[in-house]
Amino acid sequence: MSSSNTQPVRFALAGFGAWGKFHAKSIAECPQAQLCAISASSEATRREAAELYPQAQIYADSLQMASQGNYDIIDIATPSHSHRDLALAAIARNKPVLLEKPMAITLQDCKDIVQAAKQAAVPVAVGHELRHSSQWGEIRHLIEQGVLGEVQYVLVELSRKPYRRGAEGWRYDPKRVGSWVLEEPIHFFDLARWYLKESGQPQELVAYGNSRDASRPHLHDNFSAMFRCANGSYAVVSQTLAAFEHHQTVKVSGTRGALWAGWSGALDRTLEPTAFLKVFDGETLREHPLKRQSGEVFELREQIAQCVRMVRSGEAPAASAVDGLWSAGLCLLAEESIAQGKPLPVAAMLQVD
Repeated sequence: MSSSNTQPVRFALAGFGAWGKFHAKSIAECPQAQLCAISASSEATRREAAELYPQAQIYADSLQMASQGNYDIIDIATPSHSHRDLALAAIARNKPVLLEKPMAITLQDCKDIVQAAKQAAVPVAVGHELRHSSQWGEIRHLIEQGVLGEVQYVLVELSRKPYRRGAEGWRYDPKRVGSWVLEEPIHFFDLARWYLKESGQPQELVAYGNSRDASRPHLHDNFSAMFRCANGSYAVVSQTLAAFEHHQTVKVSGTRGALWAGWSGALDRTLEPTAFLKVFDGETLREHPLKRQSGEVFELREQIAQCVRMVRSGEAPAASAVDGLWSAGLCLLAEESIAQGKPLPVAAMLQVD
């Protein structure tokens, strides 16, 4: 780690699309960070990046920036199919990585990143920013405090409007997006597995999905999955893109108590959401206060701040490369369960240290 505690941590940002621009803003507004380089795929976005961040070197080629740029950490927010090569290029230079989810679109590519990071002893943070949430992260704290007892059931559900197409329509191209399960449900698999940490790793998974458009049957507008852990606890992950606005629900029940949380906004990246967290400890129902606003825009800021600490002091990321492998692996297994029409064992190849 080359950045001292007195100098800002230099971030290179790969990708300047809709979400990449939020990354850029979060980095630029972090007092301990400096946005030193940006890669963008089109002349228009490169021009916009140069106007907004004149101090940053602008690249047309993300791989060139990853391989040759002068930075302390690379933040990869490009389309999913490009993640593997960019991450490996940075790791080969011993550069820490913040890697948007999914970390890659195939299990082997995910494992390649995990193995490379392990061999080089380079930290990789995967963009499961919901772990930083004052709402979704607070649920994990309540579990750790024993408020619910032993967790037995988790539901993470989203009802929202259809996905944005993305630059050049990449999100509607299976070769580039991989799967829509790798888009938002991947966050929900991560949360469910995190909440069930004490239950052991997932053992079996079954999933269902369908599409409103016959031309893209493998991109599911409606998706649901269930996985069972070693001790019998289980989770349900569900999403529909055939609805409106953006409404997420989490319910957790245990041997002692239960909780219910909800988040709603006209858009997923709204700055004015409504959110709540209700907790029942077996005797009393109360509204649990949130310390700050909840939403991926706010949580991204927390993630950037943690990446600064990761570079400076070696603080462990909230979601590691292994966590990223697990969440992507469960998504890919869910796709296979849909294709085969039956429950599947969680493969031994996901049982990584």
